[in-house]
Amino acid sequence: MAKKSATKTAAKEAEPMKLFYIFYNQERWDNWIGRLEEASFEPAEGEEVSEGEQILYSFAEDITLSVLKIIRLYQNGRLTKEEAIEKLNDVELLVMTGLPEGRLEDLIGSLQLSLIVLFTACRKYLEGGFNTDIKTLVKKGRAIGDTNLDEALEIAANIGATVIDGATCCSKYIKEDAENLSLFDDWLVEIETMSNAMKSLAKFDEEPGEAA
Repeated sequence: MAKKSATKTAAKEAEPMKLFYIFYNQERWDNWIGRLEEASFEPAEGEEVSEGEQILYSFAEDITLSVLKIIRLYQNGRLTKEEAIEKLNDVELLVMTGLPEGRLEDLIGSLQLSLIVLFTACRKYLEGGFNTDIKTLVKKGRAIGDTNLDEALEIAANIGATVIDGATCCSKYIKEDAENLSLFDDWLVEIETMSNAMKSLAKFDEEPGEAA
C-alpha cells in the first residue's frame, strides 16, 4: 500500500503546475493608450519616425509577445489546448473590442486589423492541419490581395501557424513600397513580428504567479 501511495505522490508531483499568470489586462491596455494620447506624431528634427509611431510599434510588439506566451505555455505543457483557447479569447476580447475616441481611433483601428492575423493564426496552430508551404501561400495571398479578405486571412493564418510551429518568415516577402500594400502585406509584417517573438520565447516558461 505504501508503495502504491508513493507512486501516486510522484505522479502528482510530476504534473505541470497550474499558472496564475496575467497575460494581458485592461490596465495594461489603458497604459499604452495613455502613452499614445500624450505622444507626438510629428518626427523630431533629424528623425524619420515620430515618438507616437515608435510607441505604436512597441504597443503591437507587446500584444504579440503576450499572446504568443500563451502558445509557448501550451507548447511547454503548462496549459491544455482548452485553457490556451480560453486565455486567447480573453486577450482578443480586450484588444479587438472597441476603439478610443479622437485622434487614436484610426490608429488603433489599423492596429486591430493587423492583429487579426495574430489571433487567427494562433487558433489555426492550436487546431492543427495547417498548410506549411509558405512560398506558395505568399504567392497565392498576394494574388488575392484585398479582393477577398476572408480567403487572404485564411492564407495568412496558415503562414502564421507555420511560424508558430517553428518556421522562419517573412522578412524576404515584405514589400518596402508603403503606398501599394494590401492588408495581406500588413499581415506578413505582423507575422514577421510573430516570428521574432517566438524566437525570443524559445526558453520561456513562467513561474506560477508571475505577471507579464
